[in-house]
Amino acid sequence: MYLFGFLISLVCLGINQSLAYFITVDAHAEECFFDKVEAGTKMGLTFEIAEGGFLDIDVRIIDPNGQNLYQGERETAGKYTFAAHTSGIYTYCFSNKMSTMTPKVVMFNMAVGESPKAEQQEGENANKLEEMIRELTNSLSGVKQEQEYMQVRDRIHRSINESTNSRVVMWSFFEAVILVAMTVGQVYYLKRFFEVRRVV
Repeated sequence: MYLFGFLISLVCLGINQSLAYFITVDAHAEECFFDKVEAGTKMGLTFEIAEGGFLDIDVRIIDPNGQNLYQGERETAGKYTFAAHTSGIYTYCFSNKMSTMTPKVVMFNMAVGESPKAEQQEGENANKLEEMIRELTNSLSGVKQEQEYMQVRDRIHRSINESTNSRVVMWSFFEAVILVAMTVGQVYYLKRFFEVRRVV
């Protein structure tokens, strides 16, 4: 019974570490986040633009030496994984400087694996059950990230559908007004055409 509770707590702990973050990046602004890792650690960044403008943003990943590991412009979504080549602080930046007035809502997840030293220590002491727990945790984290991604995609598609629907309604209303105006104009013109004018 204690073993089952231990397993559940480990799995829940793994899920909590994989939660996605939602941030708002204002126009002409840049938001950065940091992770301090050891050399050889596997890292990853997954992001998706949920709201704002054309659903695009500039993304940069910077290593501890100030070099750009990755730089993307006007991206709507992306996934970038790499292994840290040096120990230090890695920076993830989302820039909305190209936007004049529209803020962007970004959903992102920074996945940081265990350092090679910790993996070696665990490898010496690990047993089959711990490996299975780790695999289960990773699988659940992947499912959680996929669900959050699908929620964002659903929100984006719903927003597009509502925008399209409102435009169709406005265009239909405009067409109805034009049609009524043309009908009234034609009736008025025909009425004047058939009027009998008296010459005094």
